[in-house]
Amino acid sequence: MRIAIYGSGGVGGYFGGRLAQLGQDVTFIARGQNLVAMRTCGLQIDSIAGDFKLAKVQVSDEPADVGPVDYVICCVKSWQVEEAAKAMQPLVGENTLVIPLQNGVEAPDHLCTELDPANVLGGMCGIISFLAAPGHVKHSGANPLIRFSHLDGHPDSRVNRLSEVLNQCIGVKSSIPRDMLVAMWQKFMLIAPWSGLGSVSRAPIGTLLKQEETRELLSLAIEEIYQLGRARQIDLPQDSVSKTLAKLDSFPANSRTSMQRDLAKGQPSELDYQNGAVVRLAHEVGLETPINRYFLYSLRSLELRARGALKFNRRSSPR
Repeated sequence: MRIAIYGSGGVGGYFGGRLAQLGQDVTFIARGQNLVAMRTCGLQIDSIAGDFKLAKVQVSDEPADVGPVDYVICCVKSWQVEEAAKAMQPLVGENTLVIPLQNGVEAPDHLCTELDPANVLGGMCGIISFLAAPGHVKHSGANPLIRFSHLDGHPDSRVNRLSEVLNQCIGVKSSIPRDMLVAMWQKFMLIAPWSGLGSVSRAPIGTLLKQEETRELLSLAIEEIYQLGRARQIDLPQDSVSKTLAKLDSFPANSRTSMQRDLAKGQPSELDYQNGAVVRLAHEVGLETPINRYFLYSLRSLELRARGALKFNRRSSPR
């Protein structure tokens, strides 16, 4: 089984590292300082499920040098998916399956702009991890899970095979959802409200849940996405909002989302693919999502600044 990890940050580094630790034939697609560090020093994973180091890994910045593989696990940021879909084409043969693990619900569609839909699955993961330094992944919260299947639900032995291998990895749980779209929207209900409110408030999840006012905002934002999903014919269970809040309650109190961390560092984020996607998809079906719209509009200037489209000094305070 040959596996390419396209995007070797907190998510790709962790899941790819666990597969390589198991002895699978894994090639990481990386770039910049991360590429250099992985080539020279391997990959270090610090994890609540057990630390480990891979002294040597297969890593490249050139998909054509790798060639077709059995599986491509796509772990770039949501806003990088269409570019990645073009670049990963040398990895994708007739029987290759591409599994997107992005936040949001639009990654399969974006992959299909460049790839044959027959090669593209739906997918999602649950993990709190980040790149602590080049070649060094920190997994700080949540029991890592990964779920994927064909969007139409048809069975595929290749899907079963990869899921079985992932379940052999230390610190990974894999499953094949009965309805992949429901699974993706359930993750969307969790991550977008948390990312938006966390970025506006700059507070970790424990603080957001403990304070009555911010907990109410989270609940309202989750409800908006639940109603949006139902309006778009996603068969979300009626208890989705309460279960999403309960899941958030289970995370370490100091946890932050990747979008929250990116915006705090002045880096481009997934804003347009999380709260922005809520507003955009709701507009298509005539729904109002005022809480998610508030998050989007409040954070827009930071996103534009990170992308070089707006200039201002965040730290200036006239007296």
